[in-house]
Amino acid sequence: AAGLAAAGALDALTNKDASGGLRAALGQGIDAAVGRLGVADGFLGNPKVAIPLPPALDKIDRTLRRFGMGGEADKLKVAMNHAAEAAVAESRPILKDALKRMTVADAKAILTGGDDAATRYFQNATSETLRTRFRPIVANATAKLQVAALYDQYAGKAAQFGLIKSEDARLNEYVTQKALDGLFLVMADEEKAIRKDPLGQASSLIKKVFGALH
Repeated sequence: AAGLAAAGALDALTNKDASGGLRAALGQGIDAAVGRLGVADGFLGNPKVAIPLPPALDKIDRTLRRFGMGGEADKLKVAMNHAAEAAVAESRPILKDALKRMTVADAKAILTGGDDAATRYFQNATSETLRTRFRPIVANATAKLQVAALYDQYAGKAAQFGLIKSEDARLNEYVTQKALDGLFLVMADEEKAIRKDPLGQASSLIKKVFGALH
């Protein structure tokens, strides 16, 4: 019933208003999410998205110490998170391009599709492009780590025994996926905030469109 009521309220808006208001809102959400994560300590300083070593590798520090590399696991965690920050900093053009390609039908489906409908739209529209964009950035950052190859070695063994997923067994793939996960998690938070308090947004068009859903 709520979905039908929302659809009815949107029918009273012009297609231009509906899509324009949504684009304005989501443009703000993109800027906010990338601004929060694509900076120094954007991942490392945020407990919701900070990238840990895979659970099966919690003892990696002890193993590395046997190789005379005391504390390298901590350095690896810091570097992994900084690599994710560098990657997400480059995501804005790809997300904005998906925003430009959004149709009126997409806009109305998003507006009536639930708290994370826009985030799911971006996941479907951009995940593979972002993954391709992130990989070399992450690889460049982790190439500076002397422990990267050792991580791959031990994680690979863990994957053979089914202790972690195969995609987690390579450092760059693991960080790339976690960077994507963190980005979409924060985008979902931004989307929920806009939906919850449309009148608190700067744009009158955002207020008009999202206000129709309340």
